[in-house]
Amino acid sequence: MNEHHLGEVVAVQGAIVDVRFRGVLPPLYTLLLTQGEEPMAIEVQSQLDEHHVRGIALTPTQGLSRGTLVKNTNGPLKVPVGRNVLSRMFDVFGNPIDQKGPMTDVILRSVHQTPPPLARRSTQSEIFETGIKAIDVLFPLERGGKAGLFGGAGVGKTVLLTEMIHNTVRKHSGVSIFCGIGERCREGEELYREMEESGVLPNMAMVFGQMNEVPGSRFLVGSTALTMAEYFRDDEGLDVLLLVDNIFRFIQAGSEVSSLMGQMPSRMGYQPTLGSELSAFEERIASTDKGAITSLQAVYVPADDFTDPAPVHTFTHLSASIVLSRKLASQGLFPAIDPLQSSSMMSTPAIVGERHYQIAKSVRETLTQAAELNDIIAMLGIDHLSIADRELVYRSRKLERFLTQPFCTTEHFTGIKGKIVPLADALTGCERILNDEFKNCPESSLYMIGSIDEAEGNR
Repeated sequence: MNEHHLGEVVAVQGAIVDVRFRGVLPPLYTLLLTQGEEPMAIEVQSQLDEHHVRGIALTPTQGLSRGTLVKNTNGPLKVPVGRNVLSRMFDVFGNPIDQKGPMTDVILRSVHQTPPPLARRSTQSEIFETGIKAIDVLFPLERGGKAGLFGGAGVGKTVLLTEMIHNTVRKHSGVSIFCGIGERCREGEELYREMEESGVLPNMAMVFGQMNEVPGSRFLVGSTALTMAEYFRDDEGLDVLLLVDNIFRFIQAGSEVSSLMGQMPSRMGYQPTLGSELSAFEERIASTDKGAITSLQAVYVPADDFTDPAPVHTFTHLSASIVLSRKLASQGLFPAIDPLQSSSMMSTPAIVGERHYQIAKSVRETLTQAAELNDIIAMLGIDHLSIADRELVYRSRKLERFLTQPFCTTEHFTGIKGKIVPLADALTGCERILNDEFKNCPESSLYMIGSIDEAEGNR
């Protein structure tokens, strides 16, 4: 082998490896492989001087020592793309981890791709129906857009994302890519089994960077999934559903890489390049003249603080933001979507239609006015309100309960059969409650039902 393609490890500091080359230095993002029985992967992050580069390890560095020879692969990390990735599960390198044998007849493509130019972007706006009442009525998602599920620990982000997979993948005409960034192995195994049992795995691929893997691996796993999604969009002209759990783990991995590389931390300890790294990832998710990538992303909110830089930077890239409330979750109102903090750019008369817009507006107004009366109720009791305000509060409570919904993915926990509710049924239900058709109906009859017709049967 040409000596100019070989380097030598001169320093190992955890996941950071310094390599000396005698000839031309490898460019940034070049993949380096150590020589030996079990090669270790290193991605070049910076050039220190004319002979040394510094890289981040994509595999554990236990056993790596100074003097180890390193091969320059003359290119970035490449992963398999093509029809054969469907129904399989991969790691960051594109290696199958589902014990179904090696990949055959695939194309290798770099994980570092540029976003599509603005001239190729689609300008059409179309609703992406999920079958979940609270989302479809109040915060409709955009086909080919990006939607975020925001919430702290234990409020139901992963459950809601899994339900969206269940509801949309079955009727989704294209392919689906699930990306687990910093996932627990238990969650990955459960999701794989659920998708296999529901029969949607043949049109789905899964990519996982587990929680115990090195930060470099967790940071790049999103790019691996995006590369697979871009193939189906650009080469086959298909609509792709990209599901990401969890964007915060991607930012967290980037922060770890930044700290290991010795960069000065920015606000609240995050990396100074947080905005550019997140933009490089999010801008690749787009609709073009060939196809669309619709993305659903879970976003962990540290300590329920929405002013944290991670959720703040993520908000700016999304067409819909679904915020989950710990208060609603504690009341048993699932999905625990906060109607006053969530938002969607699709909720305009020109896109959803006048009737849908007016119903959603009336629901939000009712819930907002009732929330303003909560302090009076807490101090003096509901009996001290005027008759009109009392009726408003009762109407609001009925709407809150109607917007709850039993999920198909939680049937084995709750024992309640899951419901997928068409948008037309959800709108009709909200409209009839707003018109006081269920004024004398007990609130419990509206809790955890599908369409409003079920409440009539519970009277």
